[in-house]
Amino acid sequence: MASYEDRLRRVFDHIYDHPDGDLSLDALADVAAMSRFHWHRVFHAMTGETCAQAVRRLRAHRAACWLVQTDWTIDQIASRAGYDNPQSFARLFRSHFGMTPMAFRQAGQAGPPDVVFVEGQPNMFDVEIKEKPDLRLAAMTHIGPYPEIGRAFEQVSAIFTSQNLWAQARGMVGVYCDDPASKPESELSSEAGVVIEDGFAMPNDLHEKRLMGGRHAVLVFKGPYSGLRAAYDHMFGQWLPQSGEEPADAPCYEIYLNNPREVAPAELLTEICVPLEPRT
Repeated sequence: MASYEDRLRRVFDHIYDHPDGDLSLDALADVAAMSRFHWHRVFHAMTGETCAQAVRRLRAHRAACWLVQTDWTIDQIASRAGYDNPQSFARLFRSHFGMTPMAFRQAGQAGPPDVVFVEGQPNMFDVEIKEKPDLRLAAMTHIGPYPEIGRAFEQVSAIFTSQNLWAQARGMVGVYCDDPASKPESELSSEAGVVIEDGFAMPNDLHEKRLMGGRHAVLVFKGPYSGLRAAYDHMFGQWLPQSGEEPADAPCYEIYLNNPREVAPAELLTEICVPLEPRT
């Protein structure tokens, strides 16, 4: 846990110390010394807020302190707090504090920053470390909300059915390249794929996607796909920080162990796989 606690503390300190700097997801992942594939998900699962929400909150707090502690102009404070212009600063400040920067200055009060905590009883799931093989997929890219990846899977299934390719399939896999809290849903990237052997000739409209084997954290979730979020929150917010493990610089993927057309949603089995760094 200490390693992940140190990462959080470094990132919070960095935001406090550099409110006008580059506080993008990539920059904060570098500060945390973790792959951007996983840092945002770890941060969100442990704190209950996204990196972007934390940046906005802490920038607003720094600006609030400067408003009552200094005689800097509003324009100067906007710039020091990392806002492109006074208009955007005023709009975002008001959304956070419910008043304009000038009204806040005249009120003359700046309390401590709001602190966000994860609330509620955490869900518990079993996680195992397993060696997974390299996988080759015949895949189709989906851009958009992850729950809508079913459209891409339907297209892949139609290709395999129409070309009589199911005998060469070795399973269905979804690869999720972004944390769903890290960017707008319309920009999320994922891959709907079928596991195939090396000699498989790739059909038109599908492309090859390779997944590297090795050590993985594996959680088998039973239930409807809508419940997967709780399993991911457990993996990244509880198990990973306490495990002493480092996630590898590669996306998570899901292996679908049964067919939603054949079993009830409560009986669906999904294997969540998180690549880990090799042991030295």
